[in-house]
Amino acid sequence: MISNDLRVITLLDWLENDCLLNVEKCESASNDASFRRYFRVTIDNENFIAMDAPPDKEDILPFIKIGNLLKQANVNTPTLLQHNLEEGFILLEDFGSQWLLDELKDDNATALYQRALNDLLPFATNENLLHADLPFCDENLLRREMALFEEWFVEQLLDDELPPELWENVQEILIKSALEQPTVCVHRDYHSRNLMVLPNGELGVLDFQDAVLGALTYDSVSLLRDCYIDWSKEQIEMWLRDYFQQLQTAKVVDCNFTQFKRWFDLMGMQRHLKVCGIFSRLHLRDEKSEYLKSIPRTLNYLLDVCGLYSELHEFQEILVRLKAKNNG
Repeated sequence: MISNDLRVITLLDWLENDCLLNVEKCESASNDASFRRYFRVTIDNENFIAMDAPPDKEDILPFIKIGNLLKQANVNTPTLLQHNLEEGFILLEDFGSQWLLDELKDDNATALYQRALNDLLPFATNENLLHADLPFCDENLLRREMALFEEWFVEQLLDDELPPELWENVQEILIKSALEQPTVCVHRDYHSRNLMVLPNGELGVLDFQDAVLGALTYDSVSLLRDCYIDWSKEQIEMWLRDYFQQLQTAKVVDCNFTQFKRWFDLMGMQRHLKVCGIFSRLHLRDEKSEYLKSIPRTLNYLLDVCGLYSELHEFQEILVRLKAKNNG
């Protein structure tokens, strides 16, 4: 039992005295890149997850609201059992500890990725999700995200700078591509560390509280060009073609695969620019340095996409230099 942490003491007091639950055991389950913490609590011989989200740093209302929306759309999110808005506590169904990242192997990857992509379909087809009262991922949000790359990775981490005109041109290319795609509900962090493999073989979806309405390809590129694991270009394209065919069947897209792949590539580039900035900020500001090891993979994704499109070749040269500096 964790007993010398004031937040945990308050959490346990809430569970036992307000929720009238008999907590037999409490242990750390995981932390993430935010200020949230998760604890596995045993209540009457059954495990649950207690989320601690300090209200001065995190707002649990989006988690509750979006969790309920997704549950109603048959997305497999953990059931919310109790919550305390004032303190920032939530009691959740426990999805276990089998992360998709840890389960992926060469002989099961196709089956697991097909399941993960299939589980994305409600985000693009469920009418309640498509018309949900969620923020829209507009040009301003896309720019704010890409600004993280310039500020935290280039300037703060590497003490370097980007050519202003070239950088503006790159951002305009990526924004145009994102905004011309069909609009769907976007998880925004759909990858192998936010998906759980459940005992029945299904996948459980976590960390959905930042969902928005945005570009169709965002979640698929988050999954297939994951910052924590990589696969061959041929394998990724095979999985992507299968997903594209599902979207065609569901009448979500009416473009050809070449256009869809360009959307996918450029959306991934926008995301990976953001992620490089976030990983750098986690190291420099939040003292979470374990994310630095994922920057080289993320830069490789950026370099690969720049190599595919002539209008990005000049930026590719900048990235080559930045990658060398990061490695040095």
